Amino acid sequence: MGLLDQVLGAASAVSSQSADGSNPLAGILNVLNSQQGGLSGLVQTFEGGGLGDVVKSWVSTGDNLPVSAEQIQSILGNEQLRQIAGSLGIDPDQAASHLAQYLPLLVDQLSPSGSLPNTNELMAEGMSLLKGRLFG
Repeated sequence: MGLLDQVLGAASAVSSQSADGSNPLAGILNVLNSQQGGLSGLVQTFEGGGLGDVVKSWVSTGDNLPVSAEQIQSILGNEQLRQIAGSLGIDPDQAASHLAQYLPLLVDQLSPSGSLPNTNELMAEGMSLLKGRLFG
């Protein structure tokens, strides 16, 4: 399975709307896009915030350790959480709760072999997919 397939599979694993009508995937992707360095940057942010063991469990092949909404808020900060909540049309507490529930799942799905994906490989697969759709 290619890396792009993994991203798409991870997205579909968490893409259903929640009970409040928001799409948790949009918030998670917002977090990943806002982190310098993407997924690797997110891992570094969690490590720097004292949650290295937690985020490493998401990347590893073992069970995922839980993260609380309060820990998400502490790591991301109020401003980023407000921006994410605003983009979803929900309050920051709900955004933190969604992220606490779904971020471990997405990171786990994006790192099935126990290591972070290679960004260059992801870009190459994405370009190949686009080329096939546009010219194939």
